[in-house]
Amino acid sequence: MSTPLIRLVVLYGGVSAEHDVSRISAAHVLAAADRSTYRIVPVGIDKSGGWFRNDDAAAVVAAGGELPNSLDIAGPAVDPLAVLRGDAGELTVVFPLLHGPHGEDGTVQGMLELLGMPYVGCGVLSSALCMDKAMAKEVAARVGIPQCRWLVFRDGIDDARQILADVDDRLGFPVFVKPANMGSSVGVNRAADREELDSAVNEALRYDDVVVIEESVDGREIEVAVLGTTAPDASLPGEVKPGSDFYDYEDKYVTGSAELMIPAPLPDDAIAEVRELAADAFAALRCAGLARVDFFYEPAGRGWLLNEVNTMPGFTPASMYPKMWEASGIAYPDLIDRLVTLALEVHRRRSTFSTDH
Repeated sequence: MSTPLIRLVVLYGGVSAEHDVSRISAAHVLAAADRSTYRIVPVGIDKSGGWFRNDDAAAVVAAGGELPNSLDIAGPAVDPLAVLRGDAGELTVVFPLLHGPHGEDGTVQGMLELLGMPYVGCGVLSSALCMDKAMAKEVAARVGIPQCRWLVFRDGIDDARQILADVDDRLGFPVFVKPANMGSSVGVNRAADREELDSAVNEALRYDDVVVIEESVDGREIEVAVLGTTAPDASLPGEVKPGSDFYDYEDKYVTGSAELMIPAPLPDDAIAEVRELAADAFAALRCAGLARVDFFYEPAGRGWLLNEVNTMPGFTPASMYPKMWEASGIAYPDLIDRLVTLALEVHRRRSTFSTDH
């Protein structure tokens, strides 16, 4: 008898500013997933929060046809709980391929936990923690992971004039300004003086009420893909050489002008060190399944500086996470298999915990 197919629910789209990135990622995950292993159920979430089962895309995948580069939010509207649970007795794993708030930040993960469903990626705590760059920096600092200097501005709580003074005294210009809860470089700007800082903070406040202000680091941008749970594996590192002042949204998803080098041209000892640091950051922030850990590297200065940890990195053709694993010996379809296997392992382990007093 043949092994029953795993029902793989791929969630994509979402209500965040990274909606379009998610749709691109989903198209390529669907195209790469092994049809002999999975019965794929694509479920799109539109920008207003409606859920739709994309039967057309599922039929194309089942027939071995080619999907467009970006998956539409199309098909019949569905009840979220019903489409996630599926038929009784069918093994289901959810792949929440959602980037940014209301998807990568622990909200969807919390829903899946309440439903008792296995899902790909980090749990509620680590998803929320890594999405909030300000809190992630606090935790990383507590465990001694090196980082650049930073400040946090909370709208309505902190004094804007004091923050301007603190930037002058503690960071100096230029600085980078980011919404605490956002990804794909959305809302990120470089500020060379007080006037630009004021403009950059206002832009970041469009996306969140907490803003992170970081010193400008004259270092190389190095990324490491991490995969696993309690003893995670770290990939060979990759290097990003931005096509503009920094690796922004246009560079990542529109112009493609950044130069990506995998593996990064680094000495063996530096590669070993950054892989170990990436695994340490993954563990410190309670990650599971996958994460992409980004660093700055000052070879003649402070060495490795943690930039941020992304718990659901992009899976587009230009995305570093699958490219780094491919360079490390894990092909795209095998990477999907590993992620699903990890999701089931984590779910089984959590299911053994007692709820009795």
